[in-house]
Amino acid sequence: MGEMLQDEMDEIVLKGMRFFAYHGVFPEEQKLGQRFTVNLRLQLDLSTPGRTDDVKDTVDYGQVYERVQTIMEGGPFRLLETAASRIADALLQSFPSLSSVKVEIEKPSAPIAGIFDSVGVAIHRKRDGS
Repeated sequence: MGEMLQDEMDEIVLKGMRFFAYHGVFPEEQKLGQRFTVNLRLQLDLSTPGRTDDVKDTVDYGQVYERVQTIMEGGPFRLLETAASRIADALLQSFPSLSSVKVEIEKPSAPIAGIFDSVGVAIHRKRDGS
């Protein structure tokens, strides 16, 4: 069977993980804190767990959540780019079966004059470091 293209890779998706944290450029953000939302797309081959129905053959969602929670509730980071990069690096290091990760962090209460739902970043990292 031929190798799948990256865009066709199986994924584990975690959406809407919410954390209260103190990330931000401005001192008041680091003092008062605010809510952040994290979404993940973890790319890996899920054919084995699809056959075995055994959690040891896949990535444990609870462990993924715990890694993200530790980083998001730690810090603080001035930039969402830094938090997202730390999450991606930690997941790739913790779960060898992952071929790539996409991390999105939304900041609904960013200190911007204007009307918006949220601002945020999205990064994509592959196992080879790109």
